[in-house]
Amino acid sequence: MRNYLVTFSRIVLDGAGRDRHVVQRRAVIRSRSEVTAAWEAKALFCKAAGIADWRMRADTCEVAELADMAA
Repeated sequence: MRNYLVTFSRIVLDGAGRDRHVVQRRAVIRSRSEVTAAWEAKALFCKAAGIADWRMRADTCEVAELADMAA
């Protein structure tokens, strides 16, 4: 199993009219794949926020594999 960092962000416009990603929540998930890590993180986000769909609070969900620190 691998560790993944799942980041949920809301996209907002700054004063210059450029898109900015504002982090809403991050979670480290231990999973077999990126897909299952994303599903688990989405479920945790919904439960923690008390919402039915994570897209009510975020526009993007990005999954990145974390490097294995054991060497």
